[in-house]
Amino acid sequence: MYEITKDCPIGVFDSGVGGISVLRDLHRLMPQEDYHFFGDSDNAPYGIKTTAEVKKLSFDIVDHFIEQKVKAIVIACNTATSAAVIDIRQAYPDLTVIGLEPAIKPAVLRKPNSQILVMATPLTLREQKFQELLAQYENLADLVLVPAPDLVEYVENGDLNSPAVMNYLEGLLAPYKETADSVVLGCTHFPFVKAAIQKVMGNHQFIIDGGPGASRELQRILRDKELLQPLNHQGSVAFANSEEGSGKIELSEQLFKAQM
Repeated sequence: MYEITKDCPIGVFDSGVGGISVLRDLHRLMPQEDYHFFGDSDNAPYGIKTTAEVKKLSFDIVDHFIEQKVKAIVIACNTATSAAVIDIRQAYPDLTVIGLEPAIKPAVLRKPNSQILVMATPLTLREQKFQELLAQYENLADLVLVPAPDLVEYVENGDLNSPAVMNYLEGLLAPYKETADSVVLGCTHFPFVKAAIQKVMGNHQFIIDGGPGASRELQRILRDKELLQPLNHQGSVAFANSEEGSGKIELSEQLFKAQM
């Protein structure tokens, strides 16, 4: 294993461009850091693949980051976290590895005994890691699971608020408009359609995702390990994508700069 220093970059990956929502949270909190983002759009969506397939794809990306001598890896994908984070941490114990999980806890703490929608991919909702999370809070709120695999494809195509997106969301969420208190975005693609979700649900619902919490956790760990870059360091962001020549790099840059 190489020497991990504060000058090493942070690797961030997702099944596609959705993880850029987490990259934005990281950059807001720690703009002095260098980030390498990899989107695996050629193999997206992960949420309809098997656990073994997602684990293999995740390890391939981690091995790529190891070659770049990163100091930390953020799995900016709920599905990949559910399928692979435990094995990745075991394989690379010297690396800081942060995963994403649906932000059920803050939604429950905000209003116990309320109805909470958990939007995610089918694989995330099936995985044992999510089921264990669900078991911690299922007696404290009415947790309604809402699989939304097609939403990933809309975001991958840069389609964030078209009539097709609105119709899709309406079909998923209409039964809960009057009863749900909050919506947990359990996929890193979904924050990019947060405005559309809010429009469908109405302004009285609370919408939350796990990106900010994961970013704070990484900052805490890097601070404890004395691996944070000094605040006067000029940070950088580099984008890569497995779907070459498809405009995904340009879309990644647009999403990174977009207002959300």
